[in-house]
Amino acid sequence: MTNVVRSTCPYCGVGCGVEVRQTESRGFEISGDKQHPANFGRLCVKGAALGETLGLEGRLLYPEINGERVAWNVALDETARRLQTIIDESGPKAVAFYASGQLLTEDYYTANKLMKGFIGAGNIDTNSRLCMSSAVVGYKRAFGADFVPCSYEDLEQTDLVILVGSNAAWAHPVLYQRLMQAKQQRPQMKVVVIDPRRTATCDIADLHLALRPGSDAALFVGLLNHLQPSFAETTFDGQTAALDIAADWTLEKCADFCQLESADVQTLWQWFAQANRAMTLYTMGINQSSSGSDKCNAIINVHLASGKIGRTGCGPFSLTGQPNAMGGREVGGLANQLACHMNFESADIARVGRFWGSERIAETPGLMAVELFEAVGRGEVKAVWIMGTNPLVSLPDSSHVAQALAKCPLVIVSEVVRETDTSRFATVKFPALAWGEKNGTVTNSERRISRQRAFLPAPGEARADWWMVAQVAQRLGYREAFQWQHPHQIFSEHAALSGYENNGTRAFDISGLANLSRAQYEALEPVRWPVTEQGHSPFKSWHPNGKFQLLPVEPVLPQASADHTYPLILNSGRIRDQWHTMTRTGNVPRLMQHMKLPLLEIHPRDAKRYSVTHNGLARVASRSGGMVAKVMVSENQLPGNVFVPMHWNQQFARKGQINSLVKSVCDPHSGQPESKQTAVRIQRWQPGWCGEIFAREDIVFAQEIHWWKQASPGVTHFLCAADTHADAWIEALAAGRGWQLQTACGDGQFYHVLAWQNGVLQLAFYSAHARPEIATAAVVNAFEQAPETAADRHRLLAGKAPGAQADAGATVCSCFGVGEKTILAAIAGGCQSVAQLGEKLRCGTNCGSCIPELKALLK
Repeated sequence: MTNVVRSTCPYCGVGCGVEVRQTESRGFEISGDKQHPANFGRLCVKGAALGETLGLEGRLLYPEINGERVAWNVALDETARRLQTIIDESGPKAVAFYASGQLLTEDYYTANKLMKGFIGAGNIDTNSRLCMSSAVVGYKRAFGADFVPCSYEDLEQTDLVILVGSNAAWAHPVLYQRLMQAKQQRPQMKVVVIDPRRTATCDIADLHLALRPGSDAALFVGLLNHLQPSFAETTFDGQTAALDIAADWTLEKCADFCQLESADVQTLWQWFAQANRAMTLYTMGINQSSSGSDKCNAIINVHLASGKIGRTGCGPFSLTGQPNAMGGREVGGLANQLACHMNFESADIARVGRFWGSERIAETPGLMAVELFEAVGRGEVKAVWIMGTNPLVSLPDSSHVAQALAKCPLVIVSEVVRETDTSRFATVKFPALAWGEKNGTVTNSERRISRQRAFLPAPGEARADWWMVAQVAQRLGYREAFQWQHPHQIFSEHAALSGYENNGTRAFDISGLANLSRAQYEALEPVRWPVTEQGHSPFKSWHPNGKFQLLPVEPVLPQASADHTYPLILNSGRIRDQWHTMTRTGNVPRLMQHMKLPLLEIHPRDAKRYSVTHNGLARVASRSGGMVAKVMVSENQLPGNVFVPMHWNQQFARKGQINSLVKSVCDPHSGQPESKQTAVRIQRWQPGWCGEIFAREDIVFAQEIHWWKQASPGVTHFLCAADTHADAWIEALAAGRGWQLQTACGDGQFYHVLAWQNGVLQLAFYSAHARPEIATAAVVNAFEQAPETAADRHRLLAGKAPGAQADAGATVCSCFGVGEKTILAAIAGGCQSVAQLGEKLRCGTNCGSCIPELKALLK
């Protein structure tokens, strides 16, 4: 590789630029790209740890059929043969593709072209359906196009920022840090957070509205009514109907509906009305709802009505969750779109057919994510190709998804990781390139196209996703249309299609990039679309009559409601240091230190009512499934509501999967599931023992033992718990391997074991009624270098660090590995501010995600 490779982070939709440098030890150092306009050098802890995700352990490196390695030609020939057989016998609609916001635009374009252009069905959808499809519907209904009318620069020039359904401090950390800095530089800026939970994002809030879950639309419908006397002079389609509904939503009605104080609602409305410039940032808390599309339009309505849109520092800003969710929208990765933001209308169908030279263009929308897998379960879809995603974890009602895949005749999985929850059902596995190996483009939340560049060779026989699809397409008889040799050719075709017969009638147009040479493509700098030769207005209405549309919105509550049997409402979401289903971040030790296992956040009143205790364990159950989580008692949670993270899966936990509880209830317009509200009950679980186990080899647990896998360097590490006796289980495990045991126990209160073989530590196990505090780093180090003295071995048996080493406590700052006990000691020693802690310990000085927790410890 060259000295520095500039690329783009593969995590959230902020789209941060990164610089990659190879170290003397042949590793890679990742830093923020100071020239990239999305982040100007900032990185969150996940982005900063990208260099620690590049190993090949657990990678899928060769094609497989039914678990057996085969040559690429065999895998591709067999895949094409079986797809063709299904199409011939059952028609093109019996085949479906399920893609991912982790794909590059060139991958997405290729898959969409094959499915909608040549197989001739609309059945390609994406996991982005689960995070931002309601926002797409909202924009299209209001503007006539899926056009995000904001940029990150607007955040630095606005007077009011409303964050609704967004914990940006954890889900979009770099953007949050940018907002925090803007507020420091412009103290007059006000920030409002609308969220049932008090999250880390509230750290900079001037007003936090902890509203009734799912009631958000009422705040904005009522605000539209409040704005009516000073309405902008512009008239809109749908204006009368929208205002007629809004007129009924008085201050008192909205406050009652949202279960808020009238004075707080009035403050929000007054601040919005008085602000010259205002922005509303929204994400999963709005979109993941059975009325998510209407909530998006309720937000857009007030920006249109007030004129706070289409100018600096203003607008409704949907923050995407994945690095290329926006790119997927551009190429037609959603089942109800054609390529380049075209629709299933006769003129667009004919236009795409002319451009692609195909007479087989899909004429009707395909199946959206949830209904796609329901159709698999009914046997209507007989072949599904899953690309770069793990629907068995991310889709609601995951047990039914598993049942569907188990009986599907042909499941094709393109993946980086060999074993996922989904890939165990695969007939065919294709080894895909990972970040650092693949080459192409992504588009972030502000419509900025950036390059992901390769700096690593392809490992094993891994190939680009676009190449796999093109090879299958050629074998299906479409060689002429899929002969690309490089992603530059795909990008050029995509850009040309965006401008084909456009003339300003479609918002998405990057035809100005269609004639880039390969060298220019390789050197492409980040650029926001539209990019045209002629240039046209970046924001207008694309409706045929040229008018924006106000949508009549009647606020409704979620379909999930608490009852006597399931008395609590469950919310799910992201945590600070993990990403999606953990296939990348779950293997980085420092990213597992902040939150080691799924937590159940619950208000003290509910904790008392259901007899659960802080740091204890609880079973969580809904009508669809169940899980086990660690209890976190916190007044940040509303009474009657609980929160559990979304990330854990069957590779990292037994019964840690949140979407096994969530029902398949979707927005009727967007098809996006209502993942934020599920009725549940909880029950305290006091196991016979809780413990930690460290070993040199994988552990196969008995069915009755609950476990949570931890990333630790050089060892296999689990937290575990069970009702059975710990000593019998662990001694049987050791006896089968001929290990010598060193044990300690105390009146049934605790049981510790070290297992040795020829003086080398093979296993360390610590258990008690409540999970014991263990000096994890010291135990891990002992596998590399065993303690030399008997005293240090006894300290190791007790779970303590050798000599006088101090335990740092639970990790707060993942960037520099600073623990809670270390921070508290520094506070006791005189540190009185975040700045002083940063100066002494470095915590809070890199990505800043831990600053809210540092402030809480200072209090």
